[in-house]
Amino acid sequence: MIKSWLNKLFLIFTLTFYFWESQAQTTRAQYIRLSELLGDQSFFSGHLTGFVLYDLDSQLVLFEKNSQINFIPASTTKLFTLFAAVAVLQDSTQTLRYLPAGDTLKIWGAGDPSWKYLSFRQPDFEKIWKNYRVIQFSDANQVSPAFGYGWQWDDYYYDYSAERSPLPIAGNLLEVKKVGNRPEVLPSRFQKSIRTTTLPIKELERDFHTNTFSYNPSTFIGREKYIPLLTSGNLTAELAQEITGKKWIYKKEPLPQNHKVFRGAPLVPLLQEMMLESDNFIAEQMLWMVSDRLFQTLDTERAIEFIKKTYFFDLPDQPKWVDGSGLSRHNLFTPRSMVGLFEKLYRILPEAQLYQMLPTGGKTGTLKNSFQAAQPYIFAKTGTISNHYSLVGMVKAKSGKTYAFAFMNSNYLHSASTVRREVEKVMIQVRDFF
Repeated sequence: MIKSWLNKLFLIFTLTFYFWESQAQTTRAQYIRLSELLGDQSFFSGHLTGFVLYDLDSQLVLFEKNSQINFIPASTTKLFTLFAAVAVLQDSTQTLRYLPAGDTLKIWGAGDPSWKYLSFRQPDFEKIWKNYRVIQFSDANQVSPAFGYGWQWDDYYYDYSAERSPLPIAGNLLEVKKVGNRPEVLPSRFQKSIRTTTLPIKELERDFHTNTFSYNPSTFIGREKYIPLLTSGNLTAELAQEITGKKWIYKKEPLPQNHKVFRGAPLVPLLQEMMLESDNFIAEQMLWMVSDRLFQTLDTERAIEFIKKTYFFDLPDQPKWVDGSGLSRHNLFTPRSMVGLFEKLYRILPEAQLYQMLPTGGKTGTLKNSFQAAQPYIFAKTGTISNHYSLVGMVKAKSGKTYAFAFMNSNYLHSASTVRREVEKVMIQVRDFF
């Protein structure tokens, strides 16, 4: 549970990030090793690379390259979302806002992504609506659209780009199972919306504008297990009615002042899934819950502006931050601001909890199959989209020291795995010689 952040938050405001102006003393051998690996004759000379190695104890930089240049951060954006969630939500989700009205309970979703999603502990909805015959659902508190600013339009049928909604059910995803040479889906109500096609497609694909689906029986492989649904208030009410057995109606009614709030699930499991597995859907819903807590509306842009002005005003460079997940290429952060952000997380989160949140090289999450070593030494968030690869977190050196780092790469023509292997060579040098 996140309990100590209030006591530590004042420390964050006293930290000024002048570390990029004066570097700590490094030995000539240490400096030469990194200069050779990152210099003009290295693998990294063929594309834009930014790197910062920062001593968390002395609060000084040991090495930097292009730390002032903006990079597309991809999923390392989730570090910003993690901080926002810890600072604002603390230890539990925002789930519902509600108001009794006779035998009807009026509800407004607050962005909680946990209902029927993965194996998260479920909110005790029965406690809220067991005494009511009718549930009236409204999404009038939703300000931001279902897709984030700058998301690629043709990602709409991939599970990593599920739509945002006030009261998501099962991650706003359609589950697909291959039975023979045809798909079977859950919720089963969508089985009647499946059509066959002669197009040479290998998966079940959704129409862009409707919840209708197509597959080719001759070429169907069925590797994609989930497809995002086109969300709406009406669909939410229909699915919820099937699940709960109660009558649900959809009515777009504004949120009144005299409502009540239901916080339904523990936050930490959601944060761990967001960070370890880089779950975009949870990250986006997380910012909506932050917005709901602050403003009683689901407004990503407003939540981000509040967090930037309240907590990130002292970063070395003001980030261009537009979504929770990092799907957008409009996000732009500098390596030194990434390290500045990471230091804030390092100061407010208990050490054991921070390690639990970060993928561990060779052990957990998105680093399970890379940075392998007998003794784990990399604890960091990954970020990968086409031609961009970033890694931000901590490295444990054999000297016993722990350093923060940001390693950001853009505009390369190699595969992401090739860049990752070269990044690993650099981090091994840090582990062994710093």
